[in-house]
Amino acid sequence: MTPSITMMGCRIDNLSMEETLGRIEEFIRSGRPHQHVVVNVDKLVKASRDEGLRRIINACALVNADGMPVVWASRLLGKALKERVAGVDLFEALMRRSSERGWRVFLLGARAEVVAAVAEAYRRRFPELVVAGWRDGYWQGEAEEAQVVEQVRASGADLLFVAISSPKKEQFLGRWQTTMRVPFAMGVGGTFDVAIGRVKRAPRWMQRAGLEWLYRFLQEPRRMFRRYFIEDMAFVWLLIKEAARKRKQ
Repeated sequence: MTPSITMMGCRIDNLSMEETLGRIEEFIRSGRPHQHVVVNVDKLVKASRDEGLRRIINACALVNADGMPVVWASRLLGKALKERVAGVDLFEALMRRSSERGWRVFLLGARAEVVAAVAEAYRRRFPELVVAGWRDGYWQGEAEEAQVVEQVRASGADLLFVAISSPKKEQFLGRWQTTMRVPFAMGVGGTFDVAIGRVKRAPRWMQRAGLEWLYRFLQEPRRMFRRYFIEDMAFVWLLIKEAARKRKQ
């Protein structure tokens, strides 16, 4: 059984990057569909207000902590997570491993020119990589969504990476993962933009210091201000409440 903790009502698996990759390899060997999710401050805040999202997270086969504040919070609460497993780093490791293992990948999300560029960039980097298919993340209505689902299912992909916003990607996978029958499906948010250099990632020292959010804010201050300085401030209050509840127990 995978070791895990519960934080703010969400299960988080206590695994290192290498342990996470090992679990994913088991999923792919099984051939059965598994959904993965990463949780960060923003997602924990959203899940605290959205019971449906919280239920999807807790039903996932694998949940990683993406964000140093989540790791620090786990230590403060006396149930320390081993390390941060960032979604962008996991995506990179899985693309490399897919080329080595012969796993088929499907890229879904972002604008058409972005996802096409991601497919081309990784084919160049890893000539053995099999891209089973790709398409953009813009579709309208249930009928077109069903066509997307069928395209993924028919591709025979072993891994599916979904680059649409939260909670839409979690909801999409929650609805359709058993139908698509992909052994491992992962939401990757804005990772495609990072992968092709459209968005720069913070320097390593900022990542280690838990300041990647600040670097992102400085790149897109108007878009990210509300998320980081208004919505995500609720995380502090949630942490205080959880710490108080723990002391009572």
